[in-house]
Amino acid sequence: MKTQATRDKLIQIGAELIAEQGFNATGINAVLSRAGVPKGSFYHYFSSKEDFGLAVIDAFAEQYDARLVAILQAPDQPPLARLRRYFEAGRTDMHSCDHARGCLIGNLGQELSSRSEAFRARLDQVFRQWERHLVACLEEARAAGEVAEELDVERLAGFILAGWQGAMLRAKTTKSLAPMEAFEQVLFHELLGREVKPRETAAGAAPETP
Repeated sequence: MKTQATRDKLIQIGAELIAEQGFNATGINAVLSRAGVPKGSFYHYFSSKEDFGLAVIDAFAEQYDARLVAILQAPDQPPLARLRRYFEAGRTDMHSCDHARGCLIGNLGQELSSRSEAFRARLDQVFRQWERHLVACLEEARAAGEVAEELDVERLAGFILAGWQGAMLRAKTTKSLAPMEAFEQVLFHELLGREVKPRETAAGAAPETP
């Protein structure tokens, strides 16, 4: 249990340092020093720095996936309200770190996707899983009549994920939440805020307005 706890601590510290300064700039000794683990013991827990990086990705992805489920599948809120909560949580995270970190997975995707196939493939898996959560939420919104019936939820989910990642990057470079707020406003008011056509009844006619 002590070995597992030490490994988990190294992963946690590694995630913090990588989020702050990137993977390549994060030295193994810096991780060990902050974690209070003796130098030279790193390879007792990980076979290489790449193996360590993949473990950091897996741990972060597992934690964030549980968070996405809690937000986007919350049974006490309508689907689009859940989506707004997702964006609100992102803005809160960005503000709490003074616009310094952003998304760990997004940061690593920019830094490592062209350098390591193992990293690229794993990061792509994580993004695809997040996209599936967004698709499920948007499908519920469509079924509830919150968005247009003809909406392509898979394409929109991909757009939301890509656009939100870009908004977080801009928030870091501008030291402001404005890019994230602008993305959310455009999404809800320009894309999802259009008038939803009334559903047809079984007889083929639009239902009467009460």
